[in-house]
Amino acid sequence: MVPVVAAGHLGFLPMSSHTSTSPAFEFGPIYVREKGQLHLLNGTSSLTRSAGKSKSLRLFQKGFTVKLCIEDGDKPSTCRTDHIVFTYTKEGSLRYSPKSLFDVVLGFIADNIQHVDSLIGFPEQIAEKLFIAVEARKKFVDPDTSTKALLKFSEAYGSLVLQSLCLRDRCLMVSEKLEEIQSFRGLMCLDLSSCKLGDEHELLTHLTSETLVSLICLYLGDNGLSDSGLRKMTAPIRVKKKGLGNLEVLDLSDNPRISGHGIRYLCCFSKLRALAISGTGVAPDCSSVQTIQSKLSLFPAGEPLEEFKHLCCRTEGWAEQVVYQWERVSVRRHENVGGRTVAQQFYGINKLTNVGSDGLSNGVQIMETFRMQFHRKANNDLCAQSTVASTFGARKRSGGQAEVTGCSSPLAKRKRAEPTLDDWDVLNCY
Repeated sequence: MVPVVAAGHLGFLPMSSHTSTSPAFEFGPIYVREKGQLHLLNGTSSLTRSAGKSKSLRLFQKGFTVKLCIEDGDKPSTCRTDHIVFTYTKEGSLRYSPKSLFDVVLGFIADNIQHVDSLIGFPEQIAEKLFIAVEARKKFVDPDTSTKALLKFSEAYGSLVLQSLCLRDRCLMVSEKLEEIQSFRGLMCLDLSSCKLGDEHELLTHLTSETLVSLICLYLGDNGLSDSGLRKMTAPIRVKKKGLGNLEVLDLSDNPRISGHGIRYLCCFSKLRALAISGTGVAPDCSSVQTIQSKLSLFPAGEPLEEFKHLCCRTEGWAEQVVYQWERVSVRRHENVGGRTVAQQFYGINKLTNVGSDGLSNGVQIMETFRMQFHRKANNDLCAQSTVASTFGARKRSGGQAEVTGCSSPLAKRKRAEPTLDDWDVLNCY
């Protein structure tokens, strides 16, 4: 048996047939290498290395091209063009150039980001490029991959993914993208104003988790909160010293069900430097205002504070465009739902209900708006205030100052410092 090559086919022929000169071969010219020399089986003469006058034969004809095809899932023999860059030369002709190996690998990881175990340890420069590649493939919009992909980046890079998130008046997006929002870690500023959360919302419980210990500014205005919601939100830091311990700015305005009793739960925020309780059930002359001054060293601001103008809180980070994509999708859905609701109300299918300003059916009457914003004064102002406080302390020792300062007796303070049964019930749910 002798190995032969015939028009690209490899096979074996018997030794007795290699000397035949019959041109009855169906495969064209057949060559056999024997003793270091190449012989033509079906030709008139043999070809050797020294035969210079023999006609050169081509293995492939002119114009022969090779096309690389890679099977892609259920689409076999599909041409992959994403590994090729198409550009034009100065003459106007089309130029094909392959992508770099780094770009090819980056695209492969972006296509399968949901299967990546962890990104911890990858350089930030490469991670940012990977995030952009994942975003271009709309992995953060796909419900099947968005939560897993965001969690991988947030676990590894924290505030670089998103350091500030503004969800003001976006209650529909909060309900649709709740899991994705909870995957963000390392947030420093969060605006949830007018999201109608209420006291039992899952996101309110998430605020006290360890993933948001870095939170500095929190805006919860117009969310239907009450004293019960404040008690749940402050229970971890009051009892376990965990949760929102780094909070510096807190907005609770336009929550009319918050009373003076609920304001006392805020005394655990020792780093608080700005507080807004306008539009709540707290009266300007009640004892809770005195508690804010004595416990938190916060005093009424003569002018509106810059922290509560909602200009400093905006969405910032790698996922900025991702949040904007969510917003556009939710706006389109809201427009469709809004048009259908108006039509149903016009034809009498759905009756209009009287919803309170706090987003709940049993709305509470809001008293006349009075700006109640508190801030921490400068050191020179605190010196003057300490003199007044010492005078109040002397008058209290003389007796009868409990009504002036709004502070209770030492026995009542000790009772309030101890966790109640309701506090333990709240902590058991974490």
